[in-house]
Amino acid sequence: MLEPLFAAAAYLGQGANLLYLALGVVVGISFGSIPGLGGATAIALLLPLTFGMEPDQAIILMGGIMGAVSIGGSVSAILLKTPGTAPNAATCIDGYPLTRQGKAGLAIGAAATASSIGGVISLVILVLVLPIAKQIVLLFGPPAFFMLAVLGLTSLTVAGRNLLRGLIAACFGLFVGFVGYDDIGGTARYTGGIEFLWDGVSIVPLLIGLFAIAEMLNLYAAGGTISEHGKDDDVRVEGTVDGMRAVLANPRTLISGSAIGTLIGMIPGVGGTVASFLSYSFAAQSSRNNEHFGAGDVRGVIAPEAANNAKDGGALIPTLAFGIPGSAEMAIFLGVLVLHGIDPGPMLLDERETTIFMLILALLAATLISGSIILLAARHLARIAHVDSMLLIPSVITISLVGAYALHNSIGDVVIAVFFGILGYVMIRADYPRITLVIAFVLSGLMERNFIQSMIMFDGNWLGYFSDTTSLVLFLLTIAALLIPLLQRLRIRGDAT
Repeated sequence: MLEPLFAAAAYLGQGANLLYLALGVVVGISFGSIPGLGGATAIALLLPLTFGMEPDQAIILMGGIMGAVSIGGSVSAILLKTPGTAPNAATCIDGYPLTRQGKAGLAIGAAATASSIGGVISLVILVLVLPIAKQIVLLFGPPAFFMLAVLGLTSLTVAGRNLLRGLIAACFGLFVGFVGYDDIGGTARYTGGIEFLWDGVSIVPLLIGLFAIAEMLNLYAAGGTISEHGKDDDVRVEGTVDGMRAVLANPRTLISGSAIGTLIGMIPGVGGTVASFLSYSFAAQSSRNNEHFGAGDVRGVIAPEAANNAKDGGALIPTLAFGIPGSAEMAIFLGVLVLHGIDPGPMLLDERETTIFMLILALLAATLISGSIILLAARHLARIAHVDSMLLIPSVITISLVGAYALHNSIGDVVIAVFFGILGYVMIRADYPRITLVIAFVLSGLMERNFIQSMIMFDGNWLGYFSDTTSLVLFLLTIAALLIPLLQRLRIRGDAT
């Protein structure tokens, strides 16, 4: 094992290969920080450039992108409440309130540090788990997938401040997720006769609308700057150091976020968005003194960012071991491997150990380098929060709408972004949780598809869920998610008396 590891490190350390890694990091940070683009777009755009490269060089370039994109997305999520990538949406919940309090440096420092350490932890887990990857992936069938989606939605809804409003937002999110062509029933649902909606509502314009445009509308109504502390002198490097210390001071949140991200990343088709929200929900419910979650708790930045970067290590397991991509990025990365004559599967683990270790080292180096870049640039990045809203709002809305259009080169996505921007502003004013709507939307397809498959497996008998060990464990975790807030309230009342 050590021989291929040293060989991979020696190859990665060569001058030209380091340049490819640096290029991947720069592209990853840039595409991650621009809403509507993300890692999948970056890999797809750079794919033609790899035609003339050696296979290992192409892998280094793509590893640089994948290791940096999530950290880049956290910057816009924290400063502008505009997630650069979909998984960064959970970071907005507490990252943006910290910016509003003049603590942008604290949030950026915590995000960069948590992302870097989470990525390292996931890659260590990847090395340990690869030999037994098949057994882990096969634990999740349709019943387990359905119960996992129920657990995620339940955790987030219960964690909210208003249960009724959370349920309303969740139901609307499920409704939006069901818009489009029904693969099982063979009919178009809730499209209103609009052919564009046959493919459903894309998550990128929905997120851009609910967060970027809605927040800019809200900022326009409030006036001033994003930060409630208007003086530019309030932006200090010390805030970044405090963010790094906060991560080290909350090891349980960091480790649990990394573990959840790695585990969810292993499951094909679930994705980093679910991992980030599950990690945030777990942190919000399991932490003591959690009354500040959603209002500017640094643990609400640490948990999703650790999971966000950790999911890449987990997603590599089904991608490399079975050729089953665990995310959109991994699906395109799988194309890069096939293009260069590398066939994913069990034999890859035996025949190309050096290539696998080189990919792991490239991801590790990209994670650490990109985190360091964000930390060093935090002071300058945090100044965005002190730009006058009359200058910032047009710029953010323009970039957001361009990002929505660039997704499919369709004006329909722009209309969706505008619609959800207005809806998001109304939800802000009425104090409805937008995050619950988003996670319900993300989980809708997973829930419906696996519920129907499970019912077919069990001949319509729902008791069959309890015959599947994994789904039974997830069901018990769902019950625990419902009971934990109740027990916490009872404990608080008992302490008060």
